[in-house]
Amino acid sequence: MSESIFGTSYDDIWLVDGLRTGFADYTGALRDISPTDLGIKVARGVLAQTGIAAADIDAIVAGNVAQSSFDAYFLPRHIGLYAGLPIDKPSLLVHRLCGTGFEAILQAADAIKLGKGRSLLAVGTESMSRNPVASYTHRSGFKMGQVDFRDFLWEATLDTAPDVRMGDTAENIARHYGITRAEVDDFAAQSFARANESAEFRAGEILPVISEEFQAEGFKSRSIRLPRGISSFAEDDHVRPTPLATLAKLKPAFGPDGVQTGGNSSAIVDGAGAAIIAQGGFVRDRALSPLARVVAGVAVGVPPQIMGIGPAPAITNLLKLTGLTLADIDRFEINEAFGAQYLGVERELGLDRAKVNVNGGAIAIGHPLGVSGIRLTLTLARELKRRGLRYGISSACAGGGQGIAILVENPEA
Repeated sequence: MSESIFGTSYDDIWLVDGLRTGFADYTGALRDISPTDLGIKVARGVLAQTGIAAADIDAIVAGNVAQSSFDAYFLPRHIGLYAGLPIDKPSLLVHRLCGTGFEAILQAADAIKLGKGRSLLAVGTESMSRNPVASYTHRSGFKMGQVDFRDFLWEATLDTAPDVRMGDTAENIARHYGITRAEVDDFAAQSFARANESAEFRAGEILPVISEEFQAEGFKSRSIRLPRGISSFAEDDHVRPTPLATLAKLKPAFGPDGVQTGGNSSAIVDGAGAAIIAQGGFVRDRALSPLARVVAGVAVGVPPQIMGIGPAPAITNLLKLTGLTLADIDRFEINEAFGAQYLGVERELGLDRAKVNVNGGAIAIGHPLGVSGIRLTLTLARELKRRGLRYGISSACAGGGQGIAILVENPEA
């Protein structure tokens, strides 16, 4: 590992397979479901899909950003127990804001590289709809006129260090790079168009969510209950025909002269995803056909006021670590937190958009904070395999001023 790069390369570690739920619009089909139960669903699903026994998983790394159930402290442990992992298998919760899903994958890979285990379950799960209305100051009572309950989801968009909201960081990038409202809307229209065109491809990574119970011997049952009238949910329901003319009519969200709107920013959605990360010997012993080799991963810090630029230095450092160049990378999946944020990264790196987010991005599909890294990396690995391409990078910015990136390789290319 380079002394100047916070990252790790891996020789024989594999993304065996993965899947996710459909991403449901805020307060939509998944609004009442605990992120723990969404995590259990995808964890069970990926084990069934691969045929790997739960007893052969050495640990679980779960990513979740916002605590949105009263038993949230136990989220990773409960996902492991109800997915059938033996009682002696440990669990870990990770949190790197919008980079959390990536971090779950990298923590699993790091554990394997350190010899702690041969196979780990990486899960990301998030309920944006269940973010609470909260108070942190009333444990000792209420003072007259000082009742302070707030919308946690809204308040969490404010980085209190620089006193800047996440949307304003995108506006800062737009000003720095001279990005116009028309350019951001045009990019958003492309994201929606690509997502609409790729519906069949994306369906291949989606596990239908149904109303069901989860049993674990010796413990209370848990359950998923979909809203009345919905028997199954298996789509990214924010994806819809969204022409440029529709986007152009929307009002700026962060000041009258801003470029960001509700239509060209990432959709607020609920969902979960899971992947199995394993050592090569484990894969070969079971004659598995992995989706991709996990080549390397890095994380970086950037100024909080322009947090969205994070993927640019993360990708740069990842290429330095691995000795590759941008020209060697066949596909990129870069989280579209905001349209201007992505465009700033594109300009900084000189990316060819024909290689980036070719199946649509978070503006259309959605950004459930702790899940996006799983989704992006899974989609990337599947796209490389589908096209017979070799290298891909998944990446995202993170609130507070960070970037994270993972390089994967298609074993069949």
